[in-house]
Formats: sequence, structure tokens, C-alpha cells
Amino acid sequence: MRISPEKINKYTPAQLIVFYYFMAITVSYILLNLPGVYLPGVHVTFIDSLFTAVSAVSVTGLSTISIGGTYTTFGLVMLMLVLQLGGIGIMSLGTFFWLLIKKRIGLRERQLIMVDHNQYSLQGVVHLIQEIIKIIFVIELTGGLILSIYLKQFYATWNEAFLHGMFMAVSATTNAGFDITEASLMPYFGDYFVQTIVMILIVLGAIGFPVLIEVKSFVKRRNDKVRFRFSLFTKITTVTFGILLVFGTVVLYAMESSNAFRGMAWHEKFFTSLFHSVSARSAGLTTFDVTQFTEASDIFISTLMFIGASPSSVGGGIRTTTLAIAVLFLINFAKGNDVIHVFKRQIKLVDVFRSYAVIILAGFMVITALITLLLTEPDVPVVALLFEITSAFGTCGMSLGITSDLSMIGKVILMLLMFIGRVGLISFLYTLGGKENKIAYRYPKERVIIG
Repeated sequence: MRISPEKINKYTPAQLIVFYYFMAITVSYILLNLPGVYLPGVHVTFIDSLFTAVSAVSVTGLSTISIGGTYTTFGLVMLMLVLQLGGIGIMSLGTFFWLLIKKRIGLRERQLIMVDHNQYSLQGVVHLIQEIIKIIFVIELTGGLILSIYLKQFYATWNEAFLHGMFMAVSATTNAGFDITEASLMPYFGDYFVQTIVMILIVLGAIGFPVLIEVKSFVKRRNDKVRFRFSLFTKITTVTFGILLVFGTVVLYAMESSNAFRGMAWHEKFFTSLFHSVSARSAGLTTFDVTQFTEASDIFISTLMFIGASPSSVGGGIRTTTLAIAVLFLINFAKGNDVIHVFKRQIKLVDVFRSYAVIILAGFMVITALITLLLTEPDVPVVALLFEITSAFGTCGMSLGITSDLSMIGKVILMLLMFIGRVGLISFLYTLGGKENKIAYRYPKERVIIG
């Protein structure tokens, strides 16, 4: 059924993006239920198949089924295609195919791209998509080949090693967190080469496409006489991302050295802490049984998953810049400043409003979901439920092993959280708000007592 342009124009770009992601889930469900997708004798219920489709489109990685024990090689290829759809973004891939068939990219399409990637201007959005596609495919192919060549020593045939290597690379780069080993990356606990490659791929996928594009431009123009200037977005994103990575590693190392990591060598403790600090931000892959962590670590990891990755990346959560602006505002407010200055630039007040709107809405959603799951899953510990909720919202995919045991209501709630986490809270909020109404008048201002 074809939707007329008149009907399309009645909806905001944010509402259309949400609709297109619903369509993407439908397409993904169909792809993951094609003939030859399941192994012989395997039957997957509707709710579990839908859950997998939502998890794949949102590149979360939570699963109620065993991926390796459910899908054939053809099924795994279909799953990787869905991960590309979710990771790169529906508008990115749509634009890529439009360019392939030489279709003109109109104003409406540019608006949708702008919303899908949290951009503030229509200028350069098509070039942005072209760069994203090139960079992601190069990263995935390079990482996949390196891992495949290395993994050949563990598998009888090149085809098997290539399948595992490419699936691992796609899952890491898109921060999906799916695995076909049925034990995530725990078989590679002591293999620091695999862990390092996977961590690099996770960071490249989560740090934000604009950052990667600017780094590429910097490398190409490093010999220019004119000094290259990184954008404020790249500076804030990179610094915040790095601080969270180091902070997460130090805290996990300190909290688990005498607990889950007891008896390990220092380098095993370090790499386990580092890997889970990187992975907890959006990827969800694990090299250690996270059910052995203390509840304090579970709550800390839940916080990292709640924060998530950077804007315009493959990850979810409230995003790094949201946290950075909120913290910078608190610091400046405590000093008595009414503006935020960082890297010789001033943050616009509207971005402060957006940051706190995202944090408040995200917190409300997590608390609401937690209260609901406490009613529907009374036998599950509250920390495990919080872990699962923040994992879904942050499109991370780490789990304490309760996903498959949740009731239908519990699974539906997680699907909603995964969907909202992928679409983005700003787009979701704008979807609820409808069309923007410009206020043509102003009331007198008056102070209100606070605190």
C-alpha cells in the first residue's frame, strides 16, 4: 500500500522515523523467519522471534533464545543484515540505496536523515551518510578479516573461521552483542588479541560517526599549513568517552579484585575490567560470567549502560554528551555561573534543556519499567531486573541470565525499551509532542523559589 505525499507531510520527521523503525522490525521479523533460517527441528515462538527482531534492529543483543543453537548459516547471514540495518540506521541505508539508483534526495528525505542522526542542519547530511557507510564497511571488513585469519587456528575450515570472524566483527562494530558461541566471548577469556580487536571495534562503533569522519579528515589534511580544528561535539564526546572508559575500568578493578577476580593474575583482572568497561557502554559482549559480580558492580554497570554510547552512533542510552552537559552545568551552577564555557566555546541553553529533559524522561522510564517488572516478575531480584532494564534501554545486551525466563509482559516491556533506546529519546519525545507550535507571544517573567 502506497502512502501519498500529502499524508506523509502531515507527520513530523520524528514521527516518520519511528514509523520506519516499526517497518524495519516487521521486515526483520520476516527475514528471520524465512525458510532455511532455523536449524532442523528448531521451533521459535512468535514472541521470541519478535523479541529477537526488535533486539537486532535496536542492536541490543538481549535474546530469549540461543543464537548459535537456533540459526543456520543462512539465518546468521540474515541476522547480520538486520544488524547492519539497525546499526547504521534505516535512513542511512535507505539513502545509500537511493544514491545507488541515482534517486534524487529531496528535502523531506534530508529532514529524516537529520532527525535519525541527531543533526542540527540539513547541510551536508547526504555526504554524512556516504562517509558513514564507507567507514563502517571498512571497519567491519578489516576487523572481520583480521579475526577470521586469527581464528583459523581454532576451526577445521576457513569457511567456519570466516563466519565466526565476520559475525564477531559485525556484532562488535554495531555494538549488537550477539554471539554464536553460546557463551559470548568467554571462550577467549585469556586471548588478549581477540579482546583487543573486539574492544577497538566496539569503541569505533560507539564513539559517534561524526567523530570518525572528523578523524578521517584530520588524517587526510595533517600536512596542510592550516591547522585542523575539531568540532566542540568531537572534543566533548571524546573526552567524556575516555573518562568513562578509564573510570569504569578502575572502579570494576577495585570492586571485584577481592571478589569475582580473586585468584586472577593482575593482567587478567585488568583486561576483564577494561573489556567490561568498554562493553557495558553499549556492546554487551562479555569475557567473564557477569553473574559472579557483586551487586555493587551490577548497579555500577547498570549506570554505565544507562549512560550508553555517543550520539549519532550505533549505541543507545542517554548518550555521553547528555551526561557531559548536565555535569558541566552543575559545576558552573555551583560556581555561580549562568553560562557553560568549555573548550573556549559557550554551550547553548537549549542544549542544557534537552540534556535534562532526556535524563528526566529516561529516569522516569527506567523507574516505571522497574516497578512494573517487580509486579510481573516477583521472584526475580530487583538488581537483576534493573540490570536487564538498563541493558535494554542502553541497547547494551548484557544480562544476568533472566531474559528467557521473563513473562510475556516482561518481554514486551524490554522490547519497548530497546525500541526507544534505538530511536532515541529526543525523537521519541518529539513523536509524542506532535508538530512544533511556534509561540507568538511572551508572558511576563517571574522568579520561583527553588530548593
